Amino acid sequence: MENSSLFIILHRMRMPFLVIIITYTISIIGLLLIEGVDEQGNPYHMGIFDAFYFVSYMATTIGFGEAPFEFNYSQRIWVTFSIYLTVLGWFYGIGSLVSLLQDKLFLQEIERAKFTRQIKNLKENFIIILGYNQITSEIIKKSLQQGIRTVVLEKDKNKINHLILESFTPTVPVLYSENYSLKALELAGIKKYNCKAIVSLFEDDALNLKISLIARLLNKHVKIAAKSTTTNHSENLKDLDVEIIANPFSIISSEVNMALVAPNLLKLEKWLYRIDNLSATLPSFPNGKYIICGYGRMGRKIYEKLKKNNIKAQLVEIDKNNINRFSKDEIEHINFGDADDKEILLEIGIKDSVAIIAATNDDTTNLSILATAKKLNPEIMTIVRENEMEDFSIFNNANIDHIFMPSKILINKTANALINPLSDKFIRLILKKDENWASKVVRKLVQEINENPILVEFSINEKYTPEIYRHLDEGNSLTLDILATSLHNKEQRNNVLPLLLQREDEVTLLPVFEHNLKIGDKILFACDEHAKDDIEYICQNIYEFHYALTGEEKQTIFKGKK
Repeated sequence: MENSSLFIILHRMRMPFLVIIITYTISIIGLLLIEGVDEQGNPYHMGIFDAFYFVSYMATTIGFGEAPFEFNYSQRIWVTFSIYLTVLGWFYGIGSLVSLLQDKLFLQEIERAKFTRQIKNLKENFIIILGYNQITSEIIKKSLQQGIRTVVLEKDKNKINHLILESFTPTVPVLYSENYSLKALELAGIKKYNCKAIVSLFEDDALNLKISLIARLLNKHVKIAAKSTTTNHSENLKDLDVEIIANPFSIISSEVNMALVAPNLLKLEKWLYRIDNLSATLPSFPNGKYIICGYGRMGRKIYEKLKKNNIKAQLVEIDKNNINRFSKDEIEHINFGDADDKEILLEIGIKDSVAIIAATNDDTTNLSILATAKKLNPEIMTIVRENEMEDFSIFNNANIDHIFMPSKILINKTANALINPLSDKFIRLILKKDENWASKVVRKLVQEINENPILVEFSINEKYTPEIYRHLDEGNSLTLDILATSLHNKEQRNNVLPLLLQREDEVTLLPVFEHNLKIGDKILFACDEHAKDDIEYICQNIYEFHYALTGEEKQTIFKGKK
């Protein structure tokens, strides 16, 4: 039945309704049969309307008096009996109603109906987020700031209450769902034209894969963002054409690799994620022997990068049961035991090591490891994995050189890919570049714009760039240079640097200003606030576009059309 809440009401209240109807019927029939006396003393029989009217207010104990005439003793005896009969019926009905209003299934169906109405009335672009936690909460905030609505499915009612208490503006529709099934995704609006993406960042890789498969079957055009923690799982997601695969451990190991061989690339990435600006200290890791404590998914990924750069590393793992999972090379370098044990650290050479990485999934253990290492080698560089994302972090006050937080990495990667897809593409492309290329780009950005440029990305289409679209649609040519034109003085240029231009499947890094524009082009700019405003005016305002194109003020209709 489509309206499940109505079905539950009809099913649960069927007997109470019958009881009330039967008690009313008995009372009314009695009043119809018993002979009464009118004001003149003549006998009469009450009509059905009068009987129903009297029983209606008598049964609810309102008490308007005897009607239409004063009752005789026979009628009063029957009314006395009817009072107790109908009151008992009402008590039973009200009790059943109260029980229904407390029924979890009924309340769940009411919420489901409300959620369905919210999704039906949702006209803006939106994304579906599965599961509510600190990570997805930040993604919701970033999405709402960019005008993208969000819909949440969650199986923990306490988390749903936390979401409601957040009081997001605009409202975030949320549905309780014990499993993230095909039906639940359909209710969340995955088939709607304005559903742009679905986000699945669970710890369970198999669940993320299952959701990705269902989402792809339901809507082949929807963008999928899924978490992956293994190479094999990432490959499975790629086979499903999942656009956004967020593997925090791969990202962390990539950042370690950049710090080793191309620190300016890491500086660029941090700027693109709005973590730091381009004047920040250049991140770098020393060459020498490293110690990795906690050889799990993160430790293994970092070891692969260190090995790739011919850097020696000693591995410490507490769980000997994992020995069968290690390769011959790993077994040669691995030591089993407690990583915060002084004897073990001394045995593997903490004194002559240049860096120690605490990569376990327990924050207390990681802090203990680094504290012990610092006592044994005060000069050692400390790198740590922070697992819990809290407002106040003890890691920031522990004098640690580099902190990697998988949770924040997931937020940055996922939110950036969903909200700023060209920026995410730019990041993926620059990872293939070297330090020389990155240092030139950083220097160019700082010199031509400032230390913290803002990013602007848009597509050449009728909706967002109507003036450029109209000009190109008429067969005219146009270059990127027009978007750098100052609206205060056409002879001057704004602080603008094009970072990426995508034309269908062809992507150009750092395109020149002489590059011709075409309808459908997607462009990523770095600029300052003033240039951003001018770009928006040129794209959308006929007068500003005319000035940028010709250097002349376009006259209004009252002064004569040019």
